[in-house]
Amino acid sequence: MFLLYDKGIVGDMLMSEFIIKRPQYIKELMMFKDADLIKILTGVRRSGKSTIYELYAEELKKQGISPEQIQIIKLEEEENSELLDYHKLHKHIMDRLVKDKKNYIFLDEIQNVENFEKAVRSLYEKKNIDIYLTGSNSKLQSGEWATSLTGRYIEIKMYPLSFKEFLTIHPTDNLDKAYTDYLAYSSFPYAQYFVNLNMPDLKKQIDTYINGIYDTVVLYDVMSKKNIVNASRIKRIMKFMAGSIGSEISVKKMSDMLKDDGIVIQPYVLDDYIDAFKDAFIWYQADRYDVRGRKVLKTQNKYYLVDMGIRNILMNDKVTDTGHILENVVYLELLRRGYKVYVGKIDYKTKDREVVIKEIDFVAETPNGLEYYQVSDTMNDAKTVERELASLKLIKDNYPKYILTRDYGTKDYDGIKQLNVLEWLAK
Repeated sequence: MFLLYDKGIVGDMLMSEFIIKRPQYIKELMMFKDADLIKILTGVRRSGKSTIYELYAEELKKQGISPEQIQIIKLEEEENSELLDYHKLHKHIMDRLVKDKKNYIFLDEIQNVENFEKAVRSLYEKKNIDIYLTGSNSKLQSGEWATSLTGRYIEIKMYPLSFKEFLTIHPTDNLDKAYTDYLAYSSFPYAQYFVNLNMPDLKKQIDTYINGIYDTVVLYDVMSKKNIVNASRIKRIMKFMAGSIGSEISVKKMSDMLKDDGIVIQPYVLDDYIDAFKDAFIWYQADRYDVRGRKVLKTQNKYYLVDMGIRNILMNDKVTDTGHILENVVYLELLRRGYKVYVGKIDYKTKDREVVIKEIDFVAETPNGLEYYQVSDTMNDAKTVERELASLKLIKDNYPKYILTRDYGTKDYDGIKQLNVLEWLAK
């Protein structure tokens, strides 16, 4: 068995000790150490949030912080069930504080505590407490309590493994094979445990693990939050969305298409379900951006899935529409790099005064301005080259424009750069 670090496999360990160090998250937490801010680490379940806090706590100890000054409370473990009462949680923490020293409090899956905000706000007011939370639901940062703490908390968004992290664990010079494995074996950290063991029936083992994640997310973060009792209906909706990633689709159209498939669900109810998927960080919504008008639009959104392993179990491993799957991977990578990401549109008039709308796969809002991206499996024929360039050529500003493709080598089309997407992902 293996203990995985950021530079490969080290040691012979139990699965309970299986750890992937992800130094970028530790570095970001260290930036805000002792700052007068609540630190909130958010992301889908099993993306490694609690592990990051454990690793961060070890770094604190290396800096001279005593174990007594650190409290890590996992609020989904049975032994901590009494602490789901915020009064008891608050008292438990206060009784264990080291007086006259800084205390570091980590509360894992805090959304399980009803009225957690009352305990957190009180702890925050104590000058000798540095407080850290994790949550698997985006509602953690919404509501009255978050409003009252505006400017006093920082959210660090966590995702499953990037392709670059996957390569760190499974080093190889064959990027194409690595990408195939990345899609097949999931980007969830613990799935790599099975990969490195090279277990018999590897795909079955990973699918069983991913099914467990899916069931947990659906049960606890979707159904329970929305009082939904029909799990099979949720799975049908998820499967429909998984087969439509990267496609422009309205809730009304989705409702009509599901009706044709025998599922009668009103658009407003479906919209509520999709909100629950987004709250659980299992689906991400990319809003549409009008490039010419420089504004975000409220219609014709696209949805992207947090992990292709989940798509595999929903779609029974049907590898179809590889272009949209690649688009999904690029979208998540842009989010990991800290960008706000939109689906772009730009219009122009033909000689006959007809208005034609062209699409840009992604408009990324970065600290240095905008970046534009087209994503294509290949650019090996003139028709594809013309199609992918057309939208970008309509943009008259000087922000960077890229075409990401599986083809190797780089090209430059009058300032529009074509890059190999796997090399770009691996940077």
